[in-house]
Amino acid sequence: MLLCPARRDNKESVNVEIINTGTEILLGNVLNTHLGFLAQELFPIGLRVQRQVTVPDGDAIREALVESFARAEIVLVTGGLGPTTDDITREVTAELLGVEMEFDADVMHAIELRFARRNLAVTERVKRQAQVPRGATILPNRNGTAPGLYFPQSENRNPHLFLLPGPPRELRPMFTDSARPILQKIASSEIAVGCRSYRLAGLGESQVEHLVGEALLAIPGLELGYCARAGEVDVRCLGAADVLEKAHAVVVAKLQPYLVSDDGGSIEQTVVETLVARRAKLAVAESCTGGALANRITNVSGASKTFLAGFVTYANEVKTNALGVEPALLSEYGAVSREVAAAMAEGALKNSGADFALSTTGIAGPTGGTAEKPVGTVFIGIAFKGAPTEVEQHLFATDRETFKQLVTQTALDLLRRNL
Repeated sequence: MLLCPARRDNKESVNVEIINTGTEILLGNVLNTHLGFLAQELFPIGLRVQRQVTVPDGDAIREALVESFARAEIVLVTGGLGPTTDDITREVTAELLGVEMEFDADVMHAIELRFARRNLAVTERVKRQAQVPRGATILPNRNGTAPGLYFPQSENRNPHLFLLPGPPRELRPMFTDSARPILQKIASSEIAVGCRSYRLAGLGESQVEHLVGEALLAIPGLELGYCARAGEVDVRCLGAADVLEKAHAVVVAKLQPYLVSDDGGSIEQTVVETLVARRAKLAVAESCTGGALANRITNVSGASKTFLAGFVTYANEVKTNALGVEPALLSEYGAVSREVAAAMAEGALKNSGADFALSTTGIAGPTGGTAEKPVGTVFIGIAFKGAPTEVEQHLFATDRETFKQLVTQTALDLLRRNL
């Protein structure tokens, strides 16, 4: 269970806003990962993001700051602290606060040392980063040249304001080392409550709500939320410890067969940990998923203790050569069939020496479907030592990437249920 502080009194929670700057984000050239990181870092110390906005470089930064100043108690700005002409966050902030820019010798010294280590000359543009608005607290940047800046809350002018660099490799350690301790002090008047996130597989969001929604909403003091992704649903419960215990009893009683984890852990993590605990070995044989199933498994730390082999057998002749699938099966039933899925799983089990083996064979589309086997058809097999092989048939009529996600999710859930 993730613990987080909550208000001691009946006041509303602190209003926290994030402003992400950068035209490259809005053009889709760069994925904005800042919100996810900052929100997850803020939550355990009792602060929740109420609003987030992404704006291009330039005057839009000023407009966003003016709007946030009017309603927020804490504002975090990312980007716009570099040496180029479009990096104007420092200057705009100084203007809005009515303070002068001042040269900071310590910042300049840090920049010079970093450039000296790389045998580079310090240009006039780079020196801009040593200009600091008066009254700011420097947040050191050990992975770049632009320092972060913190401005304490002013009764008449501004909220607590944090200016952070744009590159994640600079922002994340700076936030952890310098900004987070300040924010912890700001949130020190809070007391701990909890958040528990339940991950479910095999049900849709509406089905989950139908099973537990009314019962959970009937618990006083519980804040409830859902988040659906391809093949899984999260149920998020927030509240005091006794409230969470009541919610936990409801979730377990109603959703136990579909429950992957009660801490937000992924299904692949649950599967790997269960296999390791049982000292069982796993192999996979993939056709339509092209290695995506093995990839999800091996993304889990500790997978080497349980995962033996992954066979990506896209072509029929490789299904025969690598897994021993009989050509007659392929000829009679086709590669996308219950019979071939079973043979693939059994071949992976035999050739690897594993205790469990999963197989996937299907039609990802958008071409290749027939009236009998439309696009999205998939067969997922699971073979065990000393037990009959099982095969499930599903239809996931979607794009290729989502198809792979749904197939691997369903295969992992098939293994989870059998474990």
